[in-house]
Amino acid sequence: MIFDQPNRRQKVLVVDDTETNIDVLLELLDPIYEVSVALDGRTALDLVVRERPDIILLDVMMPEMDGWTVCQRLKKDDTTKDIPIIFLTARGHIDDELRGFELGAVDYITKPFAAIVVQARVKTHLELKAQRDYLSALSTLDGLTGIPNRRRFDSAIFHEWQRAARSRTSLSLVLMDVDFFKLYNDNYGHAAGDECLRKVATEGFRRVVHRVADLVARYGGEEFVCLLPDTDHDGARHVAEVFRANVEGMRIPHAHSATAPYVTLSLGVATLIPSVEFDPVFLIEKADAHLYLSKKNGRNRVTSLDLGKL
Repeated sequence: MIFDQPNRRQKVLVVDDTETNIDVLLELLDPIYEVSVALDGRTALDLVVRERPDIILLDVMMPEMDGWTVCQRLKKDDTTKDIPIIFLTARGHIDDELRGFELGAVDYITKPFAAIVVQARVKTHLELKAQRDYLSALSTLDGLTGIPNRRRFDSAIFHEWQRAARSRTSLSLVLMDVDFFKLYNDNYGHAAGDECLRKVATEGFRRVVHRVADLVARYGGEEFVCLLPDTDHDGARHVAEVFRANVEGMRIPHAHSATAPYVTLSLGVATLIPSVEFDPVFLIEKADAHLYLSKKNGRNRVTSLDLGKL
């Protein structure tokens, strides 16, 4: 997501096939955190992708796919490897505990468990994760606007491309450019130009995208980019139109623009179902080509393309 949410309840995913255990954990954690439940490993993997929990409580003994396998898959995926996992299981042998840590778990609690211990360990590991996330975010935020920077975007599009290629789902990209921004800088000064970019990034894009995997970043100069996983062409075009209307509606004066007497955006949108045989640069180039068409055809508009499957 593009903006930090300091008041957001942290997300806990409980993976267990025993209803009594789930009931106890829900009663314990739900008043404090946003808790989701999966009864099997495959459902857990799907939920992790969709909801991006902050921590996972994972049983070992489950039908079809056990907890060991779930943990291995999550730790092999760059987009999920940093989510802390606590094994919560009846397997209390020292070899089992050692295996859990070797697979990448941050803790191992045996059943029957003491509720106060589970609560304390979840709290500790969530605090540690929040500190790590904060330090990581500092290196991937744009210093001027406070939104993610190009480095963060480059990493995100690579991982989302790989994931979408595996799942055969749509990936959309919106490239945006502030119209006649050089003229804005030349006539109002660079300090005003910086303030304009800050307003566009915060007021123009705020509350438009809501999912954790969605990303709006500063691409460079007066260009911004929005990455939308699991989003079809119509959905991406709608997001782009909202961006355009938001910025237009801010009515930031721009007397030297040839498009309007206020600041506007031109946008290019491209959607496809990726293939590992191609590179994310392909999607960027297509969105950029349609951004160029928006500029060529009068600016302050959205031009889009649905490429289908590669």
